[in-house]
Amino acid sequence: MLYHFFAPYWRDFILFNLFRYITFRTGGALMTSLIICFAFGPQIIGWLKKKQGEGQPIRTDGPETHLKKKGTPTMGGLMILIAVIISTLLWADLTDSYTWVVLFVTFSFGTIGFMDDFRKLTKRSHRGVSAKVRLLAQIVISACAVTIIVGLSQPNQATVLAIPFFKDFVVQLGWFFLIFASFVIVGASNAVNLTDGLDGLAIVPVMIAALCFAIIAYLVGNVKFADYLQVHHVVGAGELTVFCGALVGACLGFLWFNAPPAQVFMGDTGSLALGSALGTISIIIKHELVLAIIGGLFVMETLSVIIQVASFKLTGKRVFRMAPLHHHFEKKGWSEPTVVIRFWIIACILGLIGLSTLKLR
Repeated sequence: MLYHFFAPYWRDFILFNLFRYITFRTGGALMTSLIICFAFGPQIIGWLKKKQGEGQPIRTDGPETHLKKKGTPTMGGLMILIAVIISTLLWADLTDSYTWVVLFVTFSFGTIGFMDDFRKLTKRSHRGVSAKVRLLAQIVISACAVTIIVGLSQPNQATVLAIPFFKDFVVQLGWFFLIFASFVIVGASNAVNLTDGLDGLAIVPVMIAALCFAIIAYLVGNVKFADYLQVHHVVGAGELTVFCGALVGACLGFLWFNAPPAQVFMGDTGSLALGSALGTISIIIKHELVLAIIGGLFVMETLSVIIQVASFKLTGKRVFRMAPLHHHFEKKGWSEPTVVIRFWIIACILGLIGLSTLKLR
């Protein structure tokens, strides 16, 4: 919005020239979302406490240390969604179609998460909306988004899968790309949701992934940088840098209140929205496989659940003391802050490896 107000007059007022630069508007979006969280976070948390009473239901079969978290409100993802949406609308070029696609997916998955959280609270159970209903809604939204993305993409890029570490090697998926890309969005969304089990555990890896994708989106959206790095140039993708900046700021602001001991949980409202946003961006900038590297922590958490369930059904034995993976280490005696900080370190390392794919080709 600010871009459309000020950028056209850059010749008359040299200061307005700043609004033509994606980097400036990304910084503005980051600071705006951060300020929104700081300014309205306490009010939102107070309102959630008032409405929820006993807060998020705590699983009795989980680690014993979690029982002391009873009374902590959930749905803190509302804070993130409000900050990201407002900041993006203020600072992004609203003629960019990709920005609207990412906003659509983020808001839609956030709505699914909100409904799930609301049902958990009203039923006073850790079980929310039926898994089948939730999955169906996610698939429909993802399929719609992918169809739009394919329509916006250049014909030679629309349905190809780029392979990291190789310059020109791509796999043409054809119509199967719709299924694959939808799986990426749904998988990323639920992977972040599974990771969100300890105070601050999921929000920092999401912030790291958003920062990495901000860099990649900017480079992919710039024809000169894309040509130099031998990556696909995606016209219009650079504007997603602004969205990623807003996401980083919102995550940083939310972490202030989610740091141990958490004053609020993001809930499915936040985790589903954040994961879907990362998945959608990776598809637009043709870095779907790099998402599996940068978001490797989310992949490990998801695999731990799959392995645990499969092992128990097939052999009657459990591989981990408890799944997802972070609970396994809690059961081994690691304190919650130790698990969280060590997982943050892993996320940082994976983020650097993911960024290295830009040059190692």
